[in-house]
Amino acid sequence: MSEVIAQLSVSLDGYLTGPDAGREHPLGIGGERLHQWVFGLRSWRGQQGIKGGTGGPEDDLVAEWIRRLGAVVMGHGMFTSGEEPWGENPPFRMPVYVVTHHPREPLVKEGGTVFHFITEGPERALALAREAAGDKDVSLAGGADLVQQFIRAGLLDELLLHVVPVLTGEGGRRLFDNVGDKQLEWRKTQVLDAPDATHIRLRAR
Repeated sequence: MSEVIAQLSVSLDGYLTGPDAGREHPLGIGGERLHQWVFGLRSWRGQQGIKGGTGGPEDDLVAEWIRRLGAVVMGHGMFTSGEEPWGENPPFRMPVYVVTHHPREPLVKEGGTVFHFITEGPERALALAREAAGDKDVSLAGGADLVQQFIRAGLLDELLLHVVPVLTGEGGRRLFDNVGDKQLEWRKTQVLDAPDATHIRLRAR
């Protein structure tokens, strides 16, 4: 069975976004700083349809993650804030299952991205994503609420955290709020330290 993996950039104080995340500021005010480490990498730029970029261990890490994926699950908030900046050729290039309370027909974009809107809950979205992914893995893209639901339900197999040495302050979305009252334990399988981020791969026990 395909695994569920999330790769997320977080601040030192545990935030996924800056304050006031939404359509106007998809990553929150100042949230772009959490992702600057990836913008110059060859693998990330290729996924965006941009030529060039740098190689090295960080690029290898991102390229390996991209190769694993066959489908994506995301929350309604992430879709609504990202739809406009992603444009007509989003960077996913695979089926994307949006967990939402708002039913609508699939949205077909260029490059192979098709957004499917699933109103039956996260587990149904995951089942459809696994079917579409085949022998590849499923990316849990976010946002924070959906990642927390997957953690509470024990559905997240691997978490690749990119810890960026900034403090975003209050007002953003924290990754590990609302994950339930059970003690959770993760096994650290990889650490890659780089100037702009420390990358930590964790496996759920």
